Amino acid sequence: MSENTTEVVVGAGVLAIAAAFLIYAGQVSGIGGGASSYPLSASFRSAEGVNVGTDVRLAGVKVGTVTGVTLDTKTFRARTEFSLRNGVDVPDDSQAIISSEGLLGGNYVEIMPGGSTFNYAAGDEILDTQGSVSLITLLLKFVAGSGDSSDK
Repeated sequence: MSENTTEVVVGAGVLAIAAAFLIYAGQVSGIGGGASSYPLSASFRSAEGVNVGTDVRLAGVKVGTVTGVTLDTKTFRARTEFSLRNGVDVPDDSQAIISSEGLLGGNYVEIMPGGSTFNYAAGDEILDTQGSVSLITLLLKFVAGSGDSSDK
């Protein structure tokens, strides 16, 4: 009988840990019904490293999540849709930038606030954007540039 009791207790513990993990994963990914939010969008020349679930940050603080990345076939730009927490008002002259966490870190969408007294409304598009910069491209330019300057 004590064997069955031990198995039941261990099984209940495993189920409790699994449920806690699912709740945590839902909150982190924004799937859970937490705080309400409103949608914004931006169009980038290159959205390399940005996927659904990528953080949207303002002053280094996570204020939202990327909810969609699609290709606009008319402009050949990456249309990125994201949701921001209610209460985070973004001035309508702000800039959206794809930034990197470091050499080995991932990318995130950073909002650089402007000074306007008017704010974006739900569904608006941030027009002032700066896409991601590929580290490989930068290194190739550096290597090619240093080779040209040494020949002089």
